[in-house]
Amino acid sequence: MRVLLAVLLLLLYGCGEQIESEVSDGPYVFKLPQQWQAFWVCEGVKKEYRFSPPQTPMSIEKCGYVANISVGSVERPELIYDDVAKIAAISDIHGQAGILRSLLAAQGITDYQGNWNFSDGHLVVVGDVFDRGPQQTESLWLLYELDFQARAAGGRVHYLLGNHEVMVLNNDLRYLHDKYQTVQSVLGRSLPELYGKNTVLGQWLQSRNVLVKINDMLFTHGGLHPDLVTQSKTLSDINQEFTGNLIEGQQERHGFARYLHKSDGPVWYRGYFREPQATKAQLDGLLEHFNVHHIVVGHTTQNEVTGYFDNKVIAVDAGIKRGKTGEMLLVEKQLFFRGLLDGSRLVL
Repeated sequence: MRVLLAVLLLLLYGCGEQIESEVSDGPYVFKLPQQWQAFWVCEGVKKEYRFSPPQTPMSIEKCGYVANISVGSVERPELIYDDVAKIAAISDIHGQAGILRSLLAAQGITDYQGNWNFSDGHLVVVGDVFDRGPQQTESLWLLYELDFQARAAGGRVHYLLGNHEVMVLNNDLRYLHDKYQTVQSVLGRSLPELYGKNTVLGQWLQSRNVLVKINDMLFTHGGLHPDLVTQSKTLSDINQEFTGNLIEGQQERHGFARYLHKSDGPVWYRGYFREPQATKAQLDGLLEHFNVHHIVVGHTTQNEVTGYFDNKVIAVDAGIKRGKTGEMLLVEKQLFFRGLLDGSRLVL
């Protein structure tokens, strides 16, 4: 019995060591005044590369993990865009970079090398790239690179903050994949440090918005509560107060900022689908107040991209987090389509 127990313990601890040694991830790039530092985990071992602040775009790589670093300015994007001919929306990637890449390529948003192929179209990522799955870093670098490529082509990538972005930045790691616990241990830094404002991805991430209005469509992760109408809040009010209080430790949240970061705020609200459910009259009031005809949200998982209230609400969290399949919303000539992994499109 003791021998059997010893063997089981050896297998258990040996297995744990093997899993940790197989973990690879990165890079995490820190922007220091005189010298930049990039860190990877390569099969459980910390790797480092130091280089001068780049004057032109550059690529860095170790153990097969590549990042293309732009030198363009990182500024908070505008909130309102008009006369956009093509829109695509996807949400709740949750560390499933393989599905993200496949879906973007299948629907022509990128080519099969992962480069921007959507000309002057707009891609909206409606939050929640972090947590659950094992490829959040790869997903983030892909979207970061596409952001700069899209702007060069006259298009845009709108990466909106979701509740899981906010959670990770505030060190709430309860949904983190085990891989990233190992990454933190090997690098000796927490996830909030690895995405701090002195890092390439952190600076970019913390400059993102929580909503965007494109043509007659309003995009946000969870949804906007009907109370925002009676409070006469504007899109700018909501975004400024939310993003200005993104990291709780930097300043204490009071009043409207505290409200926005709670269950009725834009990254947590589920009231279009669950009790207490918004009424049709309340939804119409929201649409009129924000001068839109459609609200597009993620956060509440569906089996497919789904329209509610005659497509006044469109839910685009199609279960990518499960790691098996995925869909995205495509909008062209005021028509709505479900974009599937096989490249086909179905009218919504």
